[in-house]
Amino acid sequence: MKITISGIIGSGKSTVSKMVAERLGYKYYSVGGLMREIAQKKDLHLIELSKIAEQGGKMDKELDETQRKLGENDEDFVMDSRLGFNFIPNSYKIFLKVDLNEGAKRIFNDIRDEEGYSDLEECKKHLQRRIESEKIRYKQYYDIDFPDESKFDLIINTNDISAKEVVDKIIDAIKTVKKI
Repeated sequence: MKITISGIIGSGKSTVSKMVAERLGYKYYSVGGLMREIAQKKDLHLIELSKIAEQGGKMDKELDETQRKLGENDEDFVMDSRLGFNFIPNSYKIFLKVDLNEGAKRIFNDIRDEEGYSDLEECKKHLQRRIESEKIRYKQYYDIDFPDESKFDLIINTNDISAKEVVDKIIDAIKTVKKI
């Protein structure tokens, strides 16, 4: 089974994706991880890399094609990707929601060397800019209004529940469409 997990920044998308993959014994892929690697190699902050990506699209196209190929050639995986639902249309599509304040708290409290913020307010401003940057690119390159919740099979608000509870909800939902 192919599972794509999308979500707002700080919704728990990466954490939950890894946990679901582990519980199911599936492979785990992350577009965010690929972007962070690129940013680190170029000695850039993620927001700077997103701004550069707005200008050309070469990086996005490379990431998109990687996802398409995985969707065509691989089985039994979890893809942590905001647009994975679009590039892997035959996947079970999950969307994780969170409000900006809660998402910023999670990111700020998470130790991410490449995303160090001096305080919560700075983190929130960076996240808001990143969200806006991604919305521009998604509309410009794919004509996608992100997030359009109608594109997903399962939507979970993660504001007040643990990652384990989110994973349990996902596993329960998957059991209704596939025997696992």
